[in-house]
Amino acid sequence: MSNSPLASLCLAALAAASSPVALADAPATDLPGDYRHVLPLTVSGKESVVQLRLPKDVYLHARTVDLRDLRLFDAQGNKLAFSLQEPLPRAERSRRDLPVRLFGVQTTRPAGSLADTDIAVQRSGDGTVLSVSARARPAAGTPAGGIDTLVLDLGANAAAATIDALRFTLPAGVSSYNARVVLEVSDDLKHWDTAGETDLSWLVNERSETLSSDRMEFEARAFRYARLSWRQGKPLQFAAITAESPLDTALAPQVERLLIQPKPGRFVTDHVYPASVAIPVQRIGVDLGEQNVVMPAQLGRYVELPDPQGGKTSTWQFEPLAAATFYQLTQGGKRRASGDIGITPAHQAEWVLRTEAAGAPAPSLGLSWTPSTLVFLANGKPPYRLAFGRADAKPGASSLAQVAPGFSPTEIAALESAVAGPLQTATAAVAEGPGAADKAAAAARTRMFALWGALLAGVGVLGFMAWRLVKQMK
Repeated sequence: MSNSPLASLCLAALAAASSPVALADAPATDLPGDYRHVLPLTVSGKESVVQLRLPKDVYLHARTVDLRDLRLFDAQGNKLAFSLQEPLPRAERSRRDLPVRLFGVQTTRPAGSLADTDIAVQRSGDGTVLSVSARARPAAGTPAGGIDTLVLDLGANAAAATIDALRFTLPAGVSSYNARVVLEVSDDLKHWDTAGETDLSWLVNERSETLSSDRMEFEARAFRYARLSWRQGKPLQFAAITAESPLDTALAPQVERLLIQPKPGRFVTDHVYPASVAIPVQRIGVDLGEQNVVMPAQLGRYVELPDPQGGKTSTWQFEPLAAATFYQLTQGGKRRASGDIGITPAHQAEWVLRTEAAGAPAPSLGLSWTPSTLVFLANGKPPYRLAFGRADAKPGASSLAQVAPGFSPTEIAALESAVAGPLQTATAAVAEGPGAADKAAAAARTRMFALWGALLAGVGVLGFMAWRLVKQMK
C-alpha cells in the first residue's frame, strides 16, 4: 500500500472521527422562531434606554429558572441588548399640613426692623402659647389696634416633623395684597434664627380672577415657634397660616400574585399545584373560601428516588420546605384569616400542600413574587418583540453597564416604561404539542449516542489502518 492512499484513508478516518465533535459543539440558532412565546413591546421612540416590568406571562411561560431564555428582537430579527434588574423600593413624596395658631403683636420697633423684640409670652405646661404681648407701648405713629408682628405656634407635634413651607390665607374682605415678609424660628421663644424671606401677593383682575403667590418656602427644619415680620407692605392678620411638612415614604416594589387550583397528589394527604419553574416564589398563602377551618399544613415538593436495586422502578418522597397553620374563622361577626408566609425565594414546577388529615378541604394556593425589571437599549427598528420559552437557551442578558452606562439608580427608576401587548405563541412551537420537551430530550440523547458511535467507528478505522501499515513494514 502506497503512502498516498494510506494518507487519504487516514484523513478520511480523522474526518469521520472529528465531525461528531464538531457537530456536537456547533452553536444552535438564536432566532425569534426558536422561542415558543412572544410579547410585542411598544415604546415612544424618543428615549434610547427604556424599561419594562416583566409581565406575569413571562414567568408563566419561560422555561428556565434564571430567565436565560429571554431575548429581545427588533422588527428585522436583530437582537437588542438588555439587562435584568431587581426592582428597588421607590420613594414617594407627599405633604402633611400642620395647623398653626396665630398671635398678632404690636411692638415698638420700626417697621421692617429685624432687631430682637421684647415680647411677653404666656404658655401652658406643654409649651402651647396662650397669649403674646409687647412689653412696651406702641411707638408714635403706629395706628391703634394694628400689628407689626405675628407669632406662630405649631403645636407640640411639630417637634417630630420638619417644616419647609408656610401657606397663607387672606382674611375675609381682602382680595388684593402685597408684602415682603421675614420668617424667624425658635424652639424656646427666646433665641430666634432667620429661616427665610419672600414676597407674598394676591392680584385680582376685572373678571375677579386671582393670581396669587401664597407660599413661603425655605430649607426644611424642625421648630416649634415662628415669628413673621414685615419688610415691605402693611402688616396683616392673616385668616390662617398652614405649615407644610414633607413626607418621604418608601414604597415596596409591586408584587405579582398567581392563584392556582389544586389537583390530587401522590398521597392521600397531598394536594398538588402546577406552577412554573421561572417564578421566584417569595410568599405563599391559601384561599380557604368561606369555610370555617383550621389547617396545619406543610408546603414542599416531590423528589424522585432511584431504585436502590438498580431497576427502573423509582419511588417518590415528599420534601417539606415550609410549615404553617392556615385558618379561616368567623368570630363575633368578624372574619379572621391567616396571611401569606414568607419563604426563601424558590423555583418549583409544582408545589405540594400536605395536610395532617386525609380528606381535608383542598384550598387554592397563592404564590407571590416581585417581578424583575428589564432595561434595554431601544436602538433597533420597532416594533420590538420579547421572546421566551426555550429550555436549552444560553444566557442572553448583559450587565447594566453595557446597556445604560453611567445611569444612577434614580435615573433607572425614572426611565420610560415600554407597554407589552397580548401574548403570542409561535406557530412552530404550537406544532410541537404536549410532551415536546420530553421528545426533544430523547432526540438529543439519540443524537449523542449516534455521534459517539461514529467517533468509535473512526477510531476503529484508524486502528485497522495502523495494523495494516505495521504488517506491510514487516
